[in-house]
Amino acid sequence: MLYQVIVTAGLLTFLLNLVLNLRNLKSPGTENRIAGPEPLVSVLIPARDEEANIRACLESLRNQDYSNYEILVLDDNSVDGTAEIVEAMAAEDSRLRLISGEPLPDDWAGKPFACYQLAREARGSWFLFVDADTTHGRHMLSGVLTLALKMKTSLLSGFPRQVATSLPQKIAVPLIYFIIMGWAPLWLIHRSGTPRPSVAIGQFLLFSREEYRRIGGHTVVKNRILEDIWMGIEVSRRGGRHVAVDLSSVVSCNMYPTVGAMFHGLVRCIYSVSVISPFMLVLLAAMAFVLYMAPFYWLWNGYFITYTPLTWRVVVFSQVVIIFLMRWLVDSRFKEPAVSTWLHPLGISFLFVTVVYSIWRWLVGAGVSWKERAYGKEESAVK
Repeated sequence: MLYQVIVTAGLLTFLLNLVLNLRNLKSPGTENRIAGPEPLVSVLIPARDEEANIRACLESLRNQDYSNYEILVLDDNSVDGTAEIVEAMAAEDSRLRLISGEPLPDDWAGKPFACYQLAREARGSWFLFVDADTTHGRHMLSGVLTLALKMKTSLLSGFPRQVATSLPQKIAVPLIYFIIMGWAPLWLIHRSGTPRPSVAIGQFLLFSREEYRRIGGHTVVKNRILEDIWMGIEVSRRGGRHVAVDLSSVVSCNMYPTVGAMFHGLVRCIYSVSVISPFMLVLLAAMAFVLYMAPFYWLWNGYFITYTPLTWRVVVFSQVVIIFLMRWLVDSRFKEPAVSTWLHPLGISFLFVTVVYSIWRWLVGAGVSWKERAYGKEESAVK
């Protein structure tokens, strides 16, 4: 019984943190206007084999209500039609430019090097790095820039809406925000007078040019697979203000369109945590199992398998109710499908499989692969 009380207390603590996060999370407005002349914004897109996504991304960016911006796309040695699509669209729009990527150096990971090349060519006083599988509302640029100026950020990132089309996506992808909102005290981090790393999601990273140059740009994360998380850490380490906001009203992303892409994408992320601290990864996984999976087992066992006292069953039932309440709050905020909430045990089970697989690959030194590039324990590309 003591164990169940401790689990319930833990869930209530995470519920409180989640509510505070959602209540304090800022969102870009739709009617913002920059005071004075609009600064030039460079929208920077690394693209490797993105022919299925790049057109929709660029069309949404070309339709912004903000007037002063350029769009640079780096073709990162694609073998599909990415470059041809961008080149054809650039011929129709002077704001859009295609850059051919250089061969990847041995001591760089792929995406940081692509972003480094983009920043080298950018002319804007603001750098906005976005992924090629994102699409953007008409008010995105004006909204996020107004918010960044108001909050005086060195780095503004946040939470795009994660579009889910297949059932596996709908079940598993929303868990990412659920875990972040429950575990990360963003409401406290953003109020701190001391610079602290918030949540950086590489689908959307907005820097002022001065701050990007001051922290060293992508050279400070040159060999990181999760360059976004490390960029947030480096910003705060160098005294910059790093803020995460709710971007779901202005940015959407379809990052893992297939089960295979979803599995390998999550493995890539989790593997990077194992490189930092395998002990911490195991500890976090165990805590997630106890809090987010075990209550469903105990509920089934207590009601249908063995006889248990009524008080015990009520406590376990309350745990499941809290989990579903947390899922509903997060999924409603970020416009995620309801099926993810109700199939929570399936989604969390899938996540545990990726954790076990990532730890195994770390133990045997197998590394991970992404975008046809392999990464070892030192994280930089090895081929």
